[in-house]
Amino acid sequence: MKKKVLIALLALTVAVSAMGCGSKKSDSEDSTKAKTESSSEEEKTAEEVETDSDGHVVAVDTDDITKYVTLGDYKNLSVKVPKTEVTDDSISEYINEQLTYKPEEITEDRAVQENDTVNIDYTGYMDGKEFSGGSATDTDLLIGSGQFIDGFESGLIGAKKGDEVTLNLKFPDPYQNNPDFSGKDVQFKVKINKISQPAELTDEWVSNNSDVKTVDEYKAEVKATLETSADMEYNNNKKSNLFEALVNKTEISEYPDDLMEAAKEKVEKQFENYYAKPSGMTLDEYWKSQSITEDQASQYIEAQAQTNLKQNMIVQAVLDAEGITFTKDEYREQLDKFAKEYGFKDAEALEQAYTDAELVKDNVLWSKVCDILEKYGTITDVAEDETTDETTTDSNTAESSDSTETTADGETQTAN
Repeated sequence: MKKKVLIALLALTVAVSAMGCGSKKSDSEDSTKAKTESSSEEEKTAEEVETDSDGHVVAVDTDDITKYVTLGDYKNLSVKVPKTEVTDDSISEYINEQLTYKPEEITEDRAVQENDTVNIDYTGYMDGKEFSGGSATDTDLLIGSGQFIDGFESGLIGAKKGDEVTLNLKFPDPYQNNPDFSGKDVQFKVKINKISQPAELTDEWVSNNSDVKTVDEYKAEVKATLETSADMEYNNNKKSNLFEALVNKTEISEYPDDLMEAAKEKVEKQFENYYAKPSGMTLDEYWKSQSITEDQASQYIEAQAQTNLKQNMIVQAVLDAEGITFTKDEYREQLDKFAKEYGFKDAEALEQAYTDAELVKDNVLWSKVCDILEKYGTITDVAEDETTDETTTDSNTAESSDSTETTADGETQTAN
């Protein structure tokens, strides 16, 4: 089971989705692959991250950050953070997902059901003619996964192995994957090659699909992994909530032109390296492929750059207020700590996964500042499904009888 990597400041996948691009699971997987595979001569190694005139690694390089940032009271923040409890039900849910995504071919003569995986050949027709990208052979499809347009998967339920099914459907409007198809009628002819169903949880399945041998060992492994993931999610939410609370208390009077231009160049380069280049496109070609106009792209890049710059300016303001600086060697120590906190073996492993050293640096310094906010602040744990104002400044509003509260001195007490 893969560890979840949480990068805090810039989530490019979310950014693209916000602009109206595809948000299907496959898009997310492609972006993750791009992160690990894309490389550029213009990207820096950790040893080459930008420093100020004193040789310090900084979030923003300016002589006096207080000219632009009126920092809120970062020593008295109080936030609520949802805490996930790993239960028997959540363990079973995870295991059932694994059994569903690693199915076994059925031998009996029965029809396709929900949660079956079918192997199919299909051909798409529009106005009576085959269209590009509408056909494939030997394709596995999980019924109910939502990978295909509405009506495709449900239209196969009831068919048997060897059947040929004709589906008369309509593309959604809008259809982001290909706007030219939006709202158009389409016909698919589908052949069912084989049907598989979710596997049964047995020692044999466990032995073939994990590093342990028995069902009991597998359940224990899943529990440990889910608990680690929950801890990482809790830690990230804690940091995010604290920083958001500080942002809400802080005022930015001005964004220096040189810093803003550099921030825009950074965002544009990230889109180019993470999305356009892995697709074999220029950035302009990528925008067009996503039906994003030049003006829309420009407006988004500027807005995202301002968001990133605001966060970095606040980070620098806290570091300056605390009198904290980092030589390259000291930054390297922080990078290694950050890497291990987010599930990597060490800094080198993180750098292999995220080759953009400047983006990683932004996150490392952000995380350090969040640790400072936590040291001074008050954290109230709440149940995951409890509706709360995560950035509240009144810790006494916690209503959960089993909530816990961590005070500035690190002690834990019951929150009444």
